Amino acid sequence: MAEELKTTEVAEETGTETSEAPVSAQAPEEEAPKKRKKLKRQILKGRANIKCTYNNTIVTISDLNGAVLGWSTSGHMGFKGAKKSTPYAATQVVADLTEKVKKYGVNELEVFVKGVGSGREAAIRALANNGFTLIAIKDVTPVPHNGCRPRRPRRI
Repeated sequence: MAEELKTTEVAEETGTETSEAPVSAQAPEEEAPKKRKKLKRQILKGRANIKCTYNNTIVTISDLNGAVLGWSTSGHMGFKGAKKSTPYAATQVVADLTEKVKKYGVNELEVFVKGVGSGREAAIRALANNGFTLIAIKDVTPVPHNGCRPRRPRRI
């Protein structure tokens, strides 16, 4: 028993010595590194990708490298059902996205439109009306070269 007590006392003493050493080695509080304020990137040119389907409208703004700055959809804005694919929903989506991207200082956009929904022109007009300068508008809707294989003829 006496030996056990001695070993625990020794362990406690060594524990105190090791804990005191780093405390004295630490720098005073005045020399602690200051936190830097995170700077927002200022981006002048960007890309807007508009995807208009029969059911939804998705608008994304990214920089020229493809890093997304902000996005919004008509479903995210609270539209449900058939109202999601309307031109009015597309204008609301662009207005919401403009607020998100305003802090980056984007003012020139290349617009890429994909899909056949009814919000295509409305979204492009909304981008122009919200203070963006549209450099180029390109339709990137995928078009099949020869289409799918047709169904077999019906036998009656």
